[in-house]
Amino acid sequence: MKLTSDFKTNLETLRKELNVGKTFDILERIIDVHNTKFYCYYMDGFVKDTNMEYVRRDMYNLKADDFKAITSANDLIEKALSSIEASTDTDLDNIIKAVLSGQSIMLCEKFPEAIVLDYRTYPSRGVDEPDKEKVLRGSHDGFVETIVFNTALIRRRIRDPKLVFEMHSIGSISQTDIAIGYLDSTVDRKTLNKVRELIENVDLKSLTLGDESFIESLCPKDKFNPFPKARYTERPDVAASEIIEGKIVILIDNTPSVLILPSSIFDFIQSIDDYYLPFLTGNYLKLLRFAVLFVNMFLTPVYVLLTDNPQWLTGKLSFLLPKAPYILPIFLQFILAEFAIDGLKLASLNTPNTLGTSLSIIGGLILGDYTVQTGWFTPQTILYMSIVALSSFVQTSIELGFALKFCRIILLFFTGLFSTWGFILGIVINLILLVTTKTITGEKYLYPLIPFNWNALKHVIFRCRKEVNSKK
Repeated sequence: MKLTSDFKTNLETLRKELNVGKTFDILERIIDVHNTKFYCYYMDGFVKDTNMEYVRRDMYNLKADDFKAITSANDLIEKALSSIEASTDTDLDNIIKAVLSGQSIMLCEKFPEAIVLDYRTYPSRGVDEPDKEKVLRGSHDGFVETIVFNTALIRRRIRDPKLVFEMHSIGSISQTDIAIGYLDSTVDRKTLNKVRELIENVDLKSLTLGDESFIESLCPKDKFNPFPKARYTERPDVAASEIIEGKIVILIDNTPSVLILPSSIFDFIQSIDDYYLPFLTGNYLKLLRFAVLFVNMFLTPVYVLLTDNPQWLTGKLSFLLPKAPYILPIFLQFILAEFAIDGLKLASLNTPNTLGTSLSIIGGLILGDYTVQTGWFTPQTILYMSIVALSSFVQTSIELGFALKFCRIILLFFTGLFSTWGFILGIVINLILLVTTKTITGEKYLYPLIPFNWNALKHVIFRCRKEVNSKK
């Protein structure tokens, strides 16, 4: 809907759509300059009083003869207003959205356009290092909830004019700003067009509860697939390095996490700490992380398989088998322990800091000790589940950790019911699930293993110099 030639109708429509007078935080300010009224609309909390004072000062400094020489909104912007970010617009929907986004609007009966002034000042916190992605060395800043600050943190690291941030808006109610960031010289055009198409066709009413709902909207058919489709990061250095390598990042306003596309399963195992440490140490940590991943996945199912086949452990290895009698089957003990550990994690998230020590004592001493004494769990169950729980924190991706948990429970369940054949069946089911999974943009989830690309795979397994190939 466009502004009409009737100025009073435009004001009435704007006041009605913005609920001026009904909601306290949408303000109207009238500035009278040389017997000409300018109507300003802005949102309280996003615009500082001093910024609006600059507008009033600029207008009052105009002499009468100079004011008469101004014949258009663009003339006023160029000759009178000191605002750096100023433009004109005639679309009423865009004008309303601008006000609700924190910008200031100025209307005058002399001009058929509205003047859009950007004096926004967002409330924000400090760019502190994210708790989940801490490093021993390197930068210690992190993304915040303001999209403009996040793009600035990336531009500090990539001073290339080919770095592009495309702004989009999604959500029929929330009208959330999202930015697609990429390096024009290295990005894959096919992937970029696919991402644009997905964002343009996304059907969302609001995006106020996080970026995961955005991912689920892009992949509505994969809601029951546990493997994450997009890598999250709160570190600007990680996002910058991925952009340089040809990846695409998506920044969502009000969210400190940045999405990296496309992401295969190997991307979730990477850690920026490997590249801040010496070459030998970095490779050691990368290989250790891969080894811990397999231990995390197969430790408890293999132990269940060994208890079902005690003849496999003879001589000195027999100490691995439980000696004391137990009530519940071993595989069921492990499954119950999986749920118990997740329950303790949820309890720790909702426990005040002053009571955290008490929760540790209850969870570690009382629950762990007395479940063994009462015969519910064996000491081996507590030990191996503790190893699994601790090893899950080696992976930087929380989403991948839960995906491995679900795969491990499937493997435990079939191994406990059908022993050796169940173990094989569980592996086959997990492999089928993994092989059939695709990224958001349609690439293979196991790339560069499937399809096989040794040059790319060695960069994943080992720390070595990465070469950026230009993709047009």
